[in-house]
Amino acid sequence: MAADSIGPLPSVRRLAQRENLRDSVANALRAAVISGELKPGEVYSAPTLGARFGVSATPVREAMLDLVREGLVISLRNKGFRVTEVSDEDLDNLAEVRQLIEPPTVRDVVPVIPAADYPRLRRLAEDIVVAAEAGDLIAYIEADRVFHVTLLAYSGNQKLVDVVSDLRSQTRLLGLTPLLESGRLVPSAAEHHELLDLVEAGDGEGAEQLMRRHIGHVRGLWARSQSN
Repeated sequence: MAADSIGPLPSVRRLAQRENLRDSVANALRAAVISGELKPGEVYSAPTLGARFGVSATPVREAMLDLVREGLVISLRNKGFRVTEVSDEDLDNLAEVRQLIEPPTVRDVVPVIPAADYPRLRRLAEDIVVAAEAGDLIAYIEADRVFHVTLLAYSGNQKLVDVVSDLRSQTRLLGLTPLLESGRLVPSAAEHHELLDLVEAGDGEGAEQLMRRHIGHVRGLWARSQSN
């Protein structure tokens, strides 16, 4: 099923100011898959996506090949790329593994985060809120990714950060659009500031519990419209 009639994706241009073009397009495409803006099972051509992004088809095609390697899309000869579908069981398993890794890691990094870094973390958290207020799901997903991998990086374990990044890429948050339409996405985004409140207070246990609740939304509040 072709799906070339999607709307513009303006956040890519903003991302491109901070990253090289291929990476910015790849991150935006990845976020579009996670949020459901690129729909599971549908086929998208590189030229059409390039037109939406305001770039040529070449960086889109290159970025899509990254997503093929990650299992997010399948390349179809002379047609484009089909977004892969993920079963509920797979999504449950992904969330379970994230629960095993992320909350205890957040707890452990709380005492090692320098106070001088708090303002930068606040800006990253605010990027998530701003994207939610703007209704830009692609920017929301990308800002959320940057915030969480930055926080986890204080563990000093790059392998752990890479594993979590991969798990997050495999996740689907198809309930974000209903949340946005109902006005509940902004309060949800504000959880990141609540997490930083706990970090700044030195409350590792509280940060761990909030992170468990946050990841729980992946299979509840943020999963599908019928779960809301």
